[in-house]
Amino acid sequence: MGKFKRIETSIEGLCIVEPTAFGDSRGFFMESYNRADFEQMGIGETFVQDNHSLSARGVLRGLHFQREHTQGKLVRVTAGSVLDVAVDLRPGSPTWGKWESVVLSAQNKLMFRVPPRFAHGFLTLEDGTEFLYKCTELYHPASDGGVLWNDPDLAVDWQLEHWGIEAAQLLISEKDLRNVAFKDIDPYTVWR
Repeated sequence: MGKFKRIETSIEGLCIVEPTAFGDSRGFFMESYNRADFEQMGIGETFVQDNHSLSARGVLRGLHFQREHTQGKLVRVTAGSVLDVAVDLRPGSPTWGKWESVVLSAQNKLMFRVPPRFAHGFLTLEDGTEFLYKCTELYHPASDGGVLWNDPDLAVDWQLEHWGIEAAQLLISEKDLRNVAFKDIDPYTVWR
């Protein structure tokens, strides 16, 4: 096995990346990114910005996208765990409006590759969760967009009951509470 394993999802281009970690009594070592290895796996984007967030249990961030300067992302967790979600918003895609989720944790070390023109969000499952994003475009505040986390047409299963989190306990920003309904997104005009 190489340093990384690409695991396909049901949505073309959206994949999970499993790194190889070498561990012993001291801990572990792993490469979290290697441009040549990623290109060999068909992930050839150039990443230009890294972001790092810290969240308490029950924080829900998303579902975000940028209308211009669309960002592809490679995301992972270095402390705690999240349920990570990506929604296909690519015009003409046969999986338009479909979503996938994966648990990312410090323990499983998995990464999620989210291509441009996807909405992205996550639910933190533990206090002290640290989430890292590699982005293919710089953050552009004027391009901010988002879909409601609980949109009935998308019907994302955040598995709240499974995680023992009640919807009323979620910590969601005011900005994210103002995200639009999925039915109000036109696949051919959403991207500038």
